[in-house]
Amino acid sequence: MTTLTQSSTNRYYTYALWLAILTILYNLLEGLVSVYFGAQDEALTLFGFGVDSFIEVMSGIGILAMVLRIRQHPDTPRGQFERTALRVTGWSFYLLVAGLFITAVYNLLTGHKPTATLSGTIISLISIASMWALVTGKRKVGRALNSAPILADANCTMVCIYMSLILLAASLIYQFTGFGFADSLGAIGLIYFSYNEGKESFEKAEGMDDCCEDEKK
Repeated sequence: MTTLTQSSTNRYYTYALWLAILTILYNLLEGLVSVYFGAQDEALTLFGFGVDSFIEVMSGIGILAMVLRIRQHPDTPRGQFERTALRVTGWSFYLLVAGLFITAVYNLLTGHKPTATLSGTIISLISIASMWALVTGKRKVGRALNSAPILADANCTMVCIYMSLILLAASLIYQFTGFGFADSLGAIGLIYFSYNEGKESFEKAEGMDDCCEDEKK
């Protein structure tokens, strides 16, 4: 990893700050719009997608708080701030797993089929483009700063892209084939991915705890 100057480090933390703010604002808007149209159209997939957008906000808030604390306390080792951000991201993934599991089980037990709506298609396409831009920015900043929490947050945003693809695919598959369980099957795959990412976030946080303990000895 290339060693950054203090000026470059500050610049990248400024980028991280704005990426976190954009993540929070975008997902709040996306969540509100998705929940509204999901309830109005009785589209469970779109409604669940909106709820999951609020979970992404949690991860964004964790990164925002971390960056602000690092900027306010530049002489304090950033490890303690990063551990907190990693745990927030980890819990965000676990909440996402719970939401996906409940939605998938409900769909399978009730035989619920997704409603192909124009709003769902438009929201998913906008989300894919927006989230990909955020993932690219977060990975660039995370690698430059060697920040595990920012890279974990990028993975959390990547899950949103997968969910957008599932939302889009579920509507299109149902519209053209009548197969109504595509979203439930996709959700099961996302549960596995999200659980592993959440577990990895907590393991990284615990590893940072061990490093700090070694330094104290």
